[in-house]
Amino acid sequence: MNAFGKIFTVQIFGASHEPTIGIIIDGCPAGIAVSEEDFMTDIERRKPGAKGTTTRIETDLPQLVSGVYKGHTTGAPICIQFKNETQRSSDYDSFSQIPRPGHADFVLHKKHKGFNDPRGGGHASGRLTLCLVAAGVIAKKIIQPIYIQAALIEAGGKKNIDQAIEEALKAKDSIGGIIECCATNMPIGLGEPFFESLESQISQLVFAIPATKGIEFGSGFEAANMSGSQHNDALIDKDGTTKTNHAGGINGGISNGNPLIFRVAIKPTSSTAQQQESINLASNQLEQFTVQGRHDVCIALRAPVVIEAATAIALADAYLRHKALT
Repeated sequence: MNAFGKIFTVQIFGASHEPTIGIIIDGCPAGIAVSEEDFMTDIERRKPGAKGTTTRIETDLPQLVSGVYKGHTTGAPICIQFKNETQRSSDYDSFSQIPRPGHADFVLHKKHKGFNDPRGGGHASGRLTLCLVAAGVIAKKIIQPIYIQAALIEAGGKKNIDQAIEEALKAKDSIGGIIECCATNMPIGLGEPFFESLESQISQLVFAIPATKGIEFGSGFEAANMSGSQHNDALIDKDGTTKTNHAGGINGGISNGNPLIFRVAIKPTSSTAQQQESINLASNQLEQFTVQGRHDVCIALRAPVVIEAATAIALADAYLRHKALT
């Protein structure tokens, strides 16, 4: 239920305020060099610290529990854990009865009949994206020489990211953003038509990232305003290089060897310093409240590395499936 992949599979466990969170990776080939240090560059990129990010600081040191021996993967399932060390669970005491707008509090309460963990969003917390980043580090090793890079290109409707953050801080509110991701050195043939299209596989993982609200490949929604002669990408050599890349590197659900390009819309952080209103499930009365705790003004600032990881995981599974069939 909380797993992705057909060959390279990942399954997340834990919750924001439980002792640990982690991920189990199966289907990873044996013999890949892996050390705890390999994870730190991407983990540091996800950490808060920049203006507009949360003040909750965790060490986020990866613990390789299984699947790695003498610095190499063994072919067995890999388990990676992270400790939660700076929880402030008291900040969430009231939210078992007053679901926060924009969060999963209400649907989780209903789905699990009130037995869900409400602290920090529980299992639905963005804290668990750390686990995706860890799996992405291993996935990036599998898909080499494919190179993935994502960047925040817009925040709060502005290209000037710093200005957007300053305005949000002054307003004591939150803003969203748009992240663009590009994968180069792509091979031809990853993905399948219809249900296992490469867009579908990437999108499934990107939408597993909390706060994702939309995705577009290549020219995306702008394609609806173009003619076919404008949108078509003319082939200019026998290797499949195209003059333009409106398709975003995918035709018929299959990678065509050109750069894979897509953009992701990230919503504003639901928890803000603004006063809000919600229903009290115990009294059935509307109540005004202010969310306490440590939250990002713009969660999109920390999301590019998570988008990269999701892309790498999807590509690793698609690559290993393609390899098994050829």
